[in-house]
Amino acid sequence: MGLEWEQIVVAARDPATLGRWWCDALGWVVVDDAPPVFEIQPRPDRFPGILFLAVHDEKETKNRLHVDLRPDDQAAEVERLIALGASRVDIGQGDVSWVVLADPEGNEFCVLQGRRFFA
Repeated sequence: MGLEWEQIVVAARDPATLGRWWCDALGWVVVDDAPPVFEIQPRPDRFPGILFLAVHDEKETKNRLHVDLRPDDQAAEVERLIALGASRVDIGQGDVSWVVLADPEGNEFCVLQGRRFFA
C-alpha cells in the first residue's frame, strides 16, 4: 500500500488573501483559485501543497499543528516575512533559537536558524 502526502488544509476567513500571502512567502504557484478554496504548490506538478478552505469563524487559540521554515538567513527572512504582513508572536516559547511568527490570520509558524552544513 502506498501513501503520499498531498497537502495541508488551512481553515481561513479569506482563503484567497491568505493563500496569496503564503504563495508570496514561499515563492510557490497558485494551482486552484476557485472559491471556496485556494491552493498553492511549489510547482504545478509538485506536492505537498497547501489548500486554504473558507470558514466563517476566526482562529481562537494556539495552533495544534504548525509549519517550520528553514531559511538560509534567519534574520533576513524574518524581516522579509514581517514586511509581507507576518507578526512576531509569543506563545510561551521562551529563549529559543527559532523565531515564532504569525501569518495575517494569526496562524503561528517558526523560522528556524539557517541550515548548518557539515563536511
